[in-house]
Amino acid sequence: MSELDRLVSEGRNPRTVDIDLLPTLDVLRRINDEDKIVPAAVEKVLPEIAAAVDRIVLAFERGARLIYMGAGTSGRLGVLDASECQPTFGVPEGMVVGLIAGGSDALVRSLEGAEDDPKTGAKALQGIGLTPDDVVVGIAVSGRTPYVIGGLTHARQIGATTVALSCNPASTIAGIADIAISPVVGPEVLTGSTRLKSGTAQKLVLNMLTTASMIRIGKSYQNLMVDLNPSNRKLVARAIRMVMQTTGCTAPQARQALDRTGKDVKLAILVTITGLDVDAARAALSRAGGFLRKAIGDEAT
Repeated sequence: MSELDRLVSEGRNPRTVDIDLLPTLDVLRRINDEDKIVPAAVEKVLPEIAAAVDRIVLAFERGARLIYMGAGTSGRLGVLDASECQPTFGVPEGMVVGLIAGGSDALVRSLEGAEDDPKTGAKALQGIGLTPDDVVVGIAVSGRTPYVIGGLTHARQIGATTVALSCNPASTIAGIADIAISPVVGPEVLTGSTRLKSGTAQKLVLNMLTTASMIRIGKSYQNLMVDLNPSNRKLVARAIRMVMQTTGCTAPQARQALDRTGKDVKLAILVTITGLDVDAARAALSRAGGFLRKAIGDEAT
């Protein structure tokens, strides 16, 4: 028996062996039924996800980074999640980094052979100046991708926090990492097509890692993304709406507050609620560590 034969993600799904005989709607029902398994699998590993979030928050508080690395679908999902953090949460470019085996070309075309050398994973981290304060999340459904193994091994050697995200229990990368997140979703609809349930599970976990970490460092107020970068018309409209929703002001008043604060949603809300001038509001927000709720509370006492 080969190593692949022992992987849950590579098993043959008994519920879909006749899928090629089914009409379209029934094919979709089978896929949908299998997809329903994914959230339950992720729920079982919430404690491990929470442990990873706490380490990521600590890294951010130290001015360090969250670094994703993977190959193929796993790598693309990591790059996607990393790239969305800057516009969504207004974080500096490079605070969340996505590395993919084969580099940027691998984002748009298959370069599957790029994952086969563990040295390339280590070199990728060396190339971005990995530090002991950073957190490295290695993403590999199988848990045996050489690129990811090499990266996590290097990260461990220099003392960075390491997290393994795979869909197979007791995987190779789980044995390397400080924290192992292993949602087991079972065999795929099409055998070995891990962009399906396994990819969905990875996407859910990555969403949690960044979203929860950003909430924990003050990037939200209530359930609003008050640190977003209003860089286009849609986001400007969203910023206006957030100021209105949180303060009860009119749209013209929200626009005026955003203009006064350089389109800083947090400051616009704070000056509207408290009546502070922009400089005083900025100082209050700084004293509150960037947490808008705390700044509002402090100014009300």
